[in-house]
Amino acid sequence: MSSFDSTEHPHRRFNALSGEWVLVSPHRSKRPWQGQEEETGPDDRPAYDPTCYLCPGNSRVGGEVNPAYESTFVFNNDFGALQADVPTGGINEGGLLRAEAESGICRVICFSPRHDLTLPQMTVPAIRSVVDLWVEEFQTLGARPDINYVQIFENKGPVMGCSNPHPHGQIWAQRTVPGEPAKEGAQQLAYFQEHGRTLLSDYLKLELEKQERVVLENEHFVVLVPFWAVWPFETLVVSRRPVQDIAQLTAEERDGLADIVRRLTIRYDNLFNISFPYSSGLHQRPTDGEEHPEWHLHMHFYPPLLRSATVRKFMVGYEMLGDPQRDITPEFSAERLRGLSEVHYKGAAE
Repeated sequence: MSSFDSTEHPHRRFNALSGEWVLVSPHRSKRPWQGQEEETGPDDRPAYDPTCYLCPGNSRVGGEVNPAYESTFVFNNDFGALQADVPTGGINEGGLLRAEAESGICRVICFSPRHDLTLPQMTVPAIRSVVDLWVEEFQTLGARPDINYVQIFENKGPVMGCSNPHPHGQIWAQRTVPGEPAKEGAQQLAYFQEHGRTLLSDYLKLELEKQERVVLENEHFVVLVPFWAVWPFETLVVSRRPVQDIAQLTAEERDGLADIVRRLTIRYDNLFNISFPYSSGLHQRPTDGEEHPEWHLHMHFYPPLLRSATVRKFMVGYEMLGDPQRDITPEFSAERLRGLSEVHYKGAAE
């Protein structure tokens, strides 16, 4: 029997951040595709859309009128999944039927007044304004005694469930720590207690030595396809300095984050010459008043596309009932992304 080859043979990879496993089946990437294909549609939005409820000066569904903002704009989500004034209480029947009230605040962040732009089409200074607003909202919401976690994220593209193409993200701040950051927090705490260093510091050191999965880097951040990636072109943005949250970044590091986000998302768009869909979000320490030295700031990008602009990865069957599974290896994905231009296929940023 031939020796094991991770580029050819099915194998499991351990996710050190979540404590879970992913099945990698590289031989399956050779199979023909006869499944569903997505519609891409034209990407020719106007700079201002009078029917868009996020454009400057327009009315939202609830009757509120947006200001004539010229940079970023943030407001409470008119249809937020969380509410601040939820009464306390819950259900517990035999430990099997359990529910508890959950309070929180949902905010919407408009990245730009331009309806036709996305992050890769914006300049670094414009994205820096978004980063500054992330910091401001994290500090303001995190200082509330009823908020113990602030989740900053973006859903880009209709295939990711985004209902409005205007460039925007969201913040959900709540009383409890959600499941994904809770799992990451537990793994990071166990590692820190054993080694006295953050898990991502040591992981980043390994990745920089190997250079197999590194996509791009600057002075303050590194983008890589994680060893345990689930989504085909998933990436992880890691701060070189092990800060616990975005508010601890220096002015230069905030510029570095804006730069790395722009360069990465340009590569995504250039992969299939479309406005590339994804869900992305920052993971950072809880805001429960503890220092959490085990936490290391990072950002996830989860894009669904697999082989082309019209073929996406589905999480079904085995993925729902067993473990996550991927066909192309993380090393292959990193090589593809690494080789792409950082000049947007549509031209210069605005």
